[in-house]
Amino acid sequence: MNAGTWRGHDLGTRTTSYDEREAILYALAVGARADDLDLVFEERLRVLPTFALTRAQWAPDALGELGAFDTATAVHGSQKLRVLRPLPRSGELTMSAYVAEVWDKGSAAVFDVEVVSSHFVATWSLFAPGRGGFGGRRGPSAPRPQEQGPGHTLDLSTSTEQAALYRLLGDRHHMHIDPEAAKEAGMPRPFLHGLCTLASAVLPLADAAGEHPADLTELEGRFTAPAFPGDRLRIKAWEHGRGTGLRFEAGAPDGPVALSAGRAQFRVAT
Repeated sequence: MNAGTWRGHDLGTRTTSYDEREAILYALAVGARADDLDLVFEERLRVLPTFALTRAQWAPDALGELGAFDTATAVHGSQKLRVLRPLPRSGELTMSAYVAEVWDKGSAAVFDVEVVSSHFVATWSLFAPGRGGFGGRRGPSAPRPQEQGPGHTLDLSTSTEQAALYRLLGDRHHMHIDPEAAKEAGMPRPFLHGLCTLASAVLPLADAAGEHPADLTELEGRFTAPAFPGDRLRIKAWEHGRGTGLRFEAGAPDGPVALSAGRAQFRVAT
């Protein structure tokens, strides 16, 4: 089946529920500390907007299960999130999903899966080797790297248990916990979920911007290399846009960039 024919494909609607315990577990899994009471204590809880991505993971998984691409070789290339209103402490989320676009990269296709709810719009870009060459549009190129030095240099310390915690929120692919599965995926050991690394970066970025991480309004980033539990990452950030917006990239100080073309927007000044 031509990859381009998946464009516009309806992936259906799903309603999921969650409670305060799951929202708190998520905050801990992406680096919140015990003294971040408004992230980990139910009496003061503000739910991190990126928690929505764990509830919407069903949509890209559903497309793979339908056979649009080989799930053994496809990779999560990038992620976008636009926040429409804060998530409640607990409750239900009704989401609809569809294939917003299929880009032809020649040797591969990129499937953009968009999930829409009354609280957020999220887009997964999935890079699928061997599915290109169908005559479609190539799509946007990677943004150029920043030329000037960063305005902020931040440290992000991941924990050795972080992937084990994060997978309890829904993405239980074995490569993030089982050494043998990681080796089969071409990795030396289990590695962090890209969405965990991206969400973890939001906490120090919010601090640098003088904002609360729950006030995130937009987030995006490309996954360019794996990060591993226990890694200490260096975040380079540049002021961008209106209000408290930052462009950023992150990676091990002496290793490859794990997150590139990042952008985090917090409250817009009026």
